[in-house]
Amino acid sequence: MGRAFEFRKERKFKRWAKMSKVFTKLGKEIVMAVKAGGPDPDSNAKLRTIIQNAKGAQMPKDRIEAAIKRATNKDEKDYEEIVYEGYGPHGIAVIVETSTDNTNRTVANVRSYFTKFGGSLGTSGSEALCLITKQFFVLRREIGTWRSWSWN
Repeated sequence: MGRAFEFRKERKFKRWAKMSKVFTKLGKEIVMAVKAGGPDPDSNAKLRTIIQNAKGAQMPKDRIEAAIKRATNKDEKDYEEIVYEGYGPHGIAVIVETSTDNTNRTVANVRSYFTKFGGSLGTSGSEALCLITKQFFVLRREIGTWRSWSWN
C-alpha cells in the first residue's frame, strides 16, 4: 500500500478515536437530559442545548436519535449524579461531582486517585458545609489544557 496510505490511515484512526470519545460523552449527556426532562427537545431546554452541541461536534443524526430512544427505554439504567468529598495533599478540601451508572466502580476510581496523589476520601458531609463554590475547573487529559470559570 505504501507509506502515504499508512500515514493517512493513522491520521484517520486518531481522529476517529477522538470522535468516539466525544460521541460517547454526548450520548451519555443526552440520556441524562432525556431522563430528567423528557424526549421532546421543544419542551426540554437542556436536551435542546446538548443536541446543538452534538451537531456542533458533527455527531450523526441517527446516533442522536438512538441515544434519545435508548433513554426512553425502560431497561436503560439511570445515571446518578454523586458528590464525593475528600482531602488532597496538605489537607486541602476537595469536592468531586460525578455522574455514573455504576457507583461501586466510580467510588473505587475516585478513592484510587485520592490515594495516588496523597489525599484521602472523606465521609459524606465532611466538607460541604465549609466550602462555597467560587471556581469551576474542567480538566482534560491532554497536558496543559484546562478551562476555568469563576463567579461571585
